[in-house]
Formats: sequence, structure tokens, C-alpha cells
Amino acid sequence: MLHNVYLYGGQVTSWKNAHGEELLFVSSKASFRPPRAIRGGIPICFPQLKSTGSLEQYGFARNRIWSIDLDPPPSPSDISHKAYVDLILTHSEEDMKIWPHRYDCRLRVALGPTGDLMLTSRIRNTNTDGKSFTFRFAYQTYFFVTDISEVRVEGLETLDYLDNLKNGERFTEQEDAITFESEVDKVYLSTPTKIAILDHERKRTFELRKDGLPDAVVWNPWDKKAKSMADFGDNEYMHMLCVEAACVEEPITLKPGEEWKGRQEISAVPSSYCSEQLDPLRLLLRG
Repeated sequence: MLHNVYLYGGQVTSWKNAHGEELLFVSSKASFRPPRAIRGGIPICFPQLKSTGSLEQYGFARNRIWSIDLDPPPSPSDISHKAYVDLILTHSEEDMKIWPHRYDCRLRVALGPTGDLMLTSRIRNTNTDGKSFTFRFAYQTYFFVTDISEVRVEGLETLDYLDNLKNGERFTEQEDAITFESEVDKVYLSTPTKIAILDHERKRTFELRKDGLPDAVVWNPWDKKAKSMADFGDNEYMHMLCVEAACVEEPITLKPGEEWKGRQEISAVPSSYCSEQLDPLRLLLRG
């Protein structure tokens, strides 16, 4: 149930269960220093995703040094957190040259009593010139999986998605569950608050619950792209899957003084338990 958080990127890089098993993927070739973002864990993508604006891909938050937040907003869930840390990233004069806005970006990383990993983000517009700003956001969670060909994602069936491998063209998911046999880079739209990632070989299910983040990105580079990435091992694609709680299609706009809040909670449970919890209809059909 240990977790590691780097001030660089405000990034969680390790989350272990009670047996000491690592649940997040971090590449063996990852760099932990600027200017490259850490390849793995849970990068914070803000204020841009992909090439939706003029900034670097996925924005600059994951490439900046965050600070410990000494004056975090009060949280009613403090009592139930086993351990937590509050981080903050604020505007710099350098960043205002490329994104001319003042903001506070707060992140709480917490462990629940049963080892669930909870991330809560608050972004406030602190502009003094009366200007609103617009942004996109994602928790780019890299899950560690035993064998990607034995993994399925449930909770996104029948939804519309944008396929980034086909210039963002819009499709509707036809499969009962998402499985993997080649590169995948899809943005699922208006997704439910719960998504399940089933690792059949390990008989483990990750349950992702989210709030304030309507979309979900599913990504695995597969073999060809993996070989072209300097900070990613050639065969590491077999042991990872990104499922990102995100706000992609409709960006968020904040007026001065306004605040946005988003959160995700992930837990790892035995597969049979999660499938029954996630899909009561299936349980009834079995009976």
C-alpha cells in the first residue's frame, strides 16, 4: 500500500498492494529529470492534451517542479485517509510567456483505509486582469498488467470514441469489452463514473472511479511504436495499459476566482468480486 510521489511533475510513480506487488507501470528507460516527463506512473496533463493547443503535448504540468502545499483547502475526508500529501503548482513568469494566465493547480494524493489510491485536483483561475481561461486535463494512469493480450476493459461498450490513429474520427464501440491485439489510442466520450480493467492472468481487476472527468483515454503503443520511443523498452508495451480519466472533448473554462475540481480513485480487487459489483445484470444472468 506504499506509494511514491515525485515533486517533478507532481507525479505518483509507485502504488503497491498489501503483498508488496507494484500496481503502476514505470518504464525501465524513464527519465526522472527535466525536460522529459516521467514515462509511467500517473502524469498530470494540464492545461493541454495532445496537440489541442499551441503548447507542448499534454501541457507543461508534468514537466514542472511542484511544491508541497502548506495551506491546502480543508477536506472532510482527511479522517478516512491512511496517508496523504498535498502538492501545488502555480504560474511562473516563464510559463506566462507561453500560457498567459495565473492559476493555482492543487493535487492531493491519498491512500484510503483499504489501500485505494485517490487523486483530487483543484484548479483555480487567479488572473487579476479579468480574463477567463480554458484548459483540458487528464490523469494519465499507467497500469501494470501481466500480459496485455489477456487484458480487457469493461464499462466503455456502446460509447462513442475518437480514434487518434484515424485522425480523431468518431466511431461507436461495438465490442462487449475492449481487448488488445494491436496499437490502441482512443478517446471514449461521456463515459460512466466506473471503468474496470481486468488482468486475467493475475486474476486482478483495477476499478477506476472518477468525478468531473467525463472522458476516458485508452492507450497502448504496441510493438512498432514502442521501439520508436527513446524512454520506453521495446517489449514493455506487453506489461502496461494507460486508462486516463480525462476532460478532452469539452474543455473547461474558468472565470477569475472560479475553481474546478476533478478526482479519480483506483482500487485493485480480485476479478470475480469486481465483475459482480460492476455488472449486476451479469450476476443475475449467471444465476
